[in-house]
Amino acid sequence: MALTTNLSAQLASRIESRVAHVAVVGAGYVGLGAAVQSARAGFSVTAIDLNPERVAKIEAGESYIGDIASLELQQLVSAGRLRATTDYAPLREADVVLICVPTPLTRNRVPDLTWLRSAIAQVAQHLHPGQLVALESTTYPGTTEEEVLPALSARGLKVGEDFFLVFSPERIDPGNGTFHAGNLVRVLGPVTEACREVGTAFYAAISAGVKVVSSPRTAELAKLFENLYRAVNIALVNEIAILCDRMHMDVWEVIDASASKPFGIQVFWPGPGVGGHCIPLDPAYLKWKAMEYDLPLRFVSLAEEINGYMPDFVVQKLTRLLNTRHLPLRGARVLVVGVAYKRDVADVREAPALRIIRLLLEAGAHVTYHDPLVPILSLDEPPTVMESAPLATERLQALDAALVVTDHTAVDYAWIVQHVPLLLDTRAVTARQGICAPHVYRL
Repeated sequence: MALTTNLSAQLASRIESRVAHVAVVGAGYVGLGAAVQSARAGFSVTAIDLNPERVAKIEAGESYIGDIASLELQQLVSAGRLRATTDYAPLREADVVLICVPTPLTRNRVPDLTWLRSAIAQVAQHLHPGQLVALESTTYPGTTEEEVLPALSARGLKVGEDFFLVFSPERIDPGNGTFHAGNLVRVLGPVTEACREVGTAFYAAISAGVKVVSSPRTAELAKLFENLYRAVNIALVNEIAILCDRMHMDVWEVIDASASKPFGIQVFWPGPGVGGHCIPLDPAYLKWKAMEYDLPLRFVSLAEEINGYMPDFVVQKLTRLLNTRHLPLRGARVLVVGVAYKRDVADVREAPALRIIRLLLEAGAHVTYHDPLVPILSLDEPPTVMESAPLATERLQALDAALVVTDHTAVDYAWIVQHVPLLLDTRAVTARQGICAPHVYRL
């Protein structure tokens, strides 16, 4: 026990004095943010990623993440606080290892832990006494203890004595200028009491505070619940939007009226669907795990169904609007405005625009898109590569319809409305900007 206390105390001391070295495995949206946040807090950081292009960009101080400024990245790299490599060797010297690799779904919508297991194997190979390992990738409850812990313990090192293991999920919200990794409280799920002490020391150093829970499983489920809460409420308001469409009512007016109540309601807005890595995927992770306990999550499944239907509803409504002008969707010239999954980000992962464009193409429409943050768009089905089209007057006037899917602030919507014959606005950005015209329709 004396050795255990000594190892945890030594590591906590190295963390508090900022002499601890941090290694981040995976330098994507989550990993690069974690690396920058750790370096910003005063730690020496190595980002490890198998993509040589990412590594080269980090080493050149060139950010590929919208929320991370290249200037800050350059400063951290120039100061020697942050470096990047494709080599796992720095894990041997790391005091803290953050695992931030993707956790996608398979084509059958079950958890795909391929990248996570590969990363765990590398961490296990380089694990040494006195090291903190933190899993930050979103995953199902039980992953830390069922996947990570056995792999790290296989060579005889004991958790809580020789090494320390926690789960602390990322909570970033791309494009959010108010809340970011530095001013959010981190949830921490430790395996043992010693893990709690060391994990708290690290995350307190890089965040606004630490909320410690009883186990990694609790922290894993808390992360999923945060996103499921949003998914279910978005599904509710999306279903109300469909109802309002059939009743010839304005869903935006209904929600605005409800929002005037100062208690009992939190406002969510409808839209063309959900996107990003979290909301479309997290329900599937929890549903898969819940079946282990013979509990089908009916509420979650219904939310998935409703949100997944929204791109189809958007195309159906656009078809109806074209038909009122005696135009079929087949052969119609349609401009999709915004293809990222949310406002003012360049991320197209699971973006509803992808399915909307695919449905339009399958229906025989001639589709172009404009997105100032996404210059090139690749579709898997049908295999298509498209380039963002400029908003030229002649191009807009030649359209049959424009469809606002993502409401980037850099887009001049008044200009679009002035020149297109028909606009379907799924985000109500025209209403927010006070743009009214008889040929503008909302979701």
